Amino acid sequence: MTTAALPASAPAAAVVAEAPPSMSGRVKKTLSSRFATVVALVIAILWTIPTAGLFISSFRPAEEIRTSGWWNFFTSPSFTLDNYDEVLFSSSAGSGQLAGYFVNSIVITIPVVLFALGLAAFAAYALAWIPFRGSGWLFIGIFALQIVPLQMALVPLLRLFSNGVVLGGVTLIPAPELVGAQQFATVWFAHICFSLPIGIFLLHNFISELPRELMEAARVDGASHSRIFRQIVLPLIGPALASFAIFQFLWVWNDLLVALIFSGSNAGVAPLTVRLAELAGTRGEEFQRLTAGAFISIIIPVIVFLALQRYFVRGLLAGGLKG
Repeated sequence: MTTAALPASAPAAAVVAEAPPSMSGRVKKTLSSRFATVVALVIAILWTIPTAGLFISSFRPAEEIRTSGWWNFFTSPSFTLDNYDEVLFSSSAGSGQLAGYFVNSIVITIPVVLFALGLAAFAAYALAWIPFRGSGWLFIGIFALQIVPLQMALVPLLRLFSNGVVLGGVTLIPAPELVGAQQFATVWFAHICFSLPIGIFLLHNFISELPRELMEAARVDGASHSRIFRQIVLPLIGPALASFAIFQFLWVWNDLLVALIFSGSNAGVAPLTVRLAELAGTRGEEFQRLTAGAFISIIIPVIVFLALQRYFVRGLLAGGLKG
């Protein structure tokens, strides 16, 4: 039995060129096509039009907002900053007074994101690279917590903050007496609890895919788990941390349900979303205030997303394509 040999004159590059393209190559070719570019531009334009209308309306006088659409700005432009001045700094109770609520949103969101990132990263590393009995079942339990609806945990958590935990007449956890700015702790705790299952699950998937040889080499060199986590794991999972940080930031910043339940109408604790809901009321009157207030509420999330955009894309694609 003989095997046909390639002609001696056939270059090796021609043989390599005949190999079928990899999955990542086919995906890259598809996403780089002219049709995909046109579709992406159409989607981007359609997605941006409502935001552009909101932005333009926030600078239009109240009378023009009530009588004409925002697109009339291009034919008869009229510009004013009274809407922003009114919702941010006016002393009238019905005008918005969003400056304080804006600060509250920052005070709520930043600590929640930082604590959720830290706790989720620690837990994910422990479940991925520190062997202990029951780690598999613990990870399954954490994964299952994502299925539990948020609304089911609100009432027990609220009772914990209000009455503590009493079992058989014995107080196991006393009710915390929080006043003033201390009430931020309830909102922080609630958001962190609700975000940890998804955060641990996402980061665990990234950390567990790190090369085992790298971890073993570090252990042979005498590195402790804390040093491995700080000097090896954290730099490698930067895109994953950025992706989770963006999701967490957007969810906490735009949240209304948790903030409304655990902060109520307390102006010293309530975030922007609570005040915007009060401004909207039942009929959405004073639309010029709503447009300005809504655009104020999206400024920070847009800045955060643009600042972390490249890491966000890397985090979504990491480990998804091979070859």
